[in-house]
Amino acid sequence: MVQLAHVPPRVQALRDLHALLDPIVLAGELHPSLQTDLVGAFEHQGVPYSIPRIVFTGPPAAYDTIRLAIFGGLHGDEPASVLAPLAFLERLASDPARATGYELAVYPLCNPFGYVFDTRHNGADLDLNREFWRGSKQPEIRVLEHELSVNRFHGLITLHADDTAEGIYGYTRGHVLNEALLEPALRSASSILPRDPRSKIDGWLARDAKIEACFEGVLSAPLGQRPRPFDLIFETPALAPIDRQVEAATTALDTILDEYRSFLAYAPNL
Repeated sequence: MVQLAHVPPRVQALRDLHALLDPIVLAGELHPSLQTDLVGAFEHQGVPYSIPRIVFTGPPAAYDTIRLAIFGGLHGDEPASVLAPLAFLERLASDPARATGYELAVYPLCNPFGYVFDTRHNGADLDLNREFWRGSKQPEIRVLEHELSVNRFHGLITLHADDTAEGIYGYTRGHVLNEALLEPALRSASSILPRDPRSKIDGWLARDAKIEACFEGVLSAPLGQRPRPFDLIFETPALAPIDRQVEAATTALDTILDEYRSFLAYAPNL
């Protein structure tokens, strides 16, 4: 089996994108439930970069397929947010039943330039997670906005790692369903890393490691999409051991899939 989670640490030259992307391509060749391709290619100072997409299709269920998207690596200096989606794909490849009823589009490397150079920003020195739906000309944003517009996912999950965090936390954006999904995700992941205990996190008021407010221009569904998808941001403490960050994030992803499936089963009775 292809060990996606065993990509070498970045200190061992993971800045070479081939070291990251080649196992993804190989996984797609070996696992029929995985489809890998590059949804965007662009250049910066003559150097080519690509944004990969891996689609995992779980076993069918008695209901319509649920289409979710998982994003990582918007900030290039947050390696856990890149490695966690790949580790999650490895889990699913070994146990596809975890994703029964789901089609997951995974974008683990949304800022390849930043990842190569270990920087938060892209090649234009911009924070990509402040650029969405603002008429941005950045190629990464255009690619991802196109994916969001065309696919109209039922749910979005974005992974980050915060070097000021004292534990795991997340953003609900004030939506009831987001909080209903984030709370059990935090609860399950807290067996690996503690919740951030502060009442103010990343400049925002927080309650039990959940933040209702959010920055402008963060990755989100198209403004006119109806019905609105659930939309979660899950953060790990970047100074924690990276293997524990990855495990906490993958545990959170697993929990969100279970909880959303249960919500859909319960919703018709509301």
